[in-house]
Amino acid sequence: MSVQDKKVIHTAACLIIGDEVLGGKTVDTNSAYFAKFCFSLGINLRRIEVIADDEGEIVEAVQRMSTSYDFVVTSGGIGPTHDDITYQSIAKAFGLSLKLHEGAFERMKRLSKPHKSQPNFDWNVPSAALRAKKRMVELPYDDSVADEDQVIFVDESLWVPVNCVQGKIHILPGVPRLFEQMLDGLKPRLLPRLTDPEGKGVYRILISTPMAESQVAGYLTELAAKTEAKGVKVGSYPRWGKARNTVTLVGRDVEYMDSVVPEVEKAVQGHRVAVEGEDDSDSDVLK
Repeated sequence: MSVQDKKVIHTAACLIIGDEVLGGKTVDTNSAYFAKFCFSLGINLRRIEVIADDEGEIVEAVQRMSTSYDFVVTSGGIGPTHDDITYQSIAKAFGLSLKLHEGAFERMKRLSKPHKSQPNFDWNVPSAALRAKKRMVELPYDDSVADEDQVIFVDESLWVPVNCVQGKIHILPGVPRLFEQMLDGLKPRLLPRLTDPEGKGVYRILISTPMAESQVAGYLTELAAKTEAKGVKVGSYPRWGKARNTVTLVGRDVEYMDSVVPEVEKAVQGHRVAVEGEDDSDSDVLK
């Protein structure tokens, strides 16, 4: 089945897997990057979850997300150590076997270098280190699905693939640099499946206002009701410690959204900005 024949992507979800995130040892930046990625393509990101390195939790989450969302990304838990159980858990969730992917293994041997703490490592000699490395290319695999649709190499400089399960679950590393590089590498495969194949994304307008949220709440409620039919969402965001807050309009009808800006600016005594905070000054800080 070709990419063009697959289901259109309307909704997305992100599953962050890792005890280190829940324990405060690591700060999750991958979900924020994914949110921006989805927004830029016009994909409606509906859920972000953070769960432990626990098989039962991973199984439950990916089964639920696969039925509820069109495009699901997981982050973390695919390293060489005992607590890296994402592959095996997702395999269990969908009744699949783990398979040593020879193509990925060959890329690993060609593109990775043994750590300096392993000066005598040999790819051809059985060892604990070799077994650990092989764990990273033992992937959930469905023999009924084309290899290129479930083991996706998105960058010639990387040996690690994006493992796609059920056509929806995309398993990525937790290392932010790799996560970002590999997610960006998926974009060409995703574009044909978007409602807007050109991937123009969603339009966002920012309006800076000196008024308190409570003061503009009534007007924004009326504005939201009026613009809903045009697919526009109205938002209000306080900026703690600053004298100016932000009103947002988010949607796809660029012409209509631009047309209501003067009305909004007048109602909230504000003005349109390109970047939140661009009109701040030292005197704007609330004491």
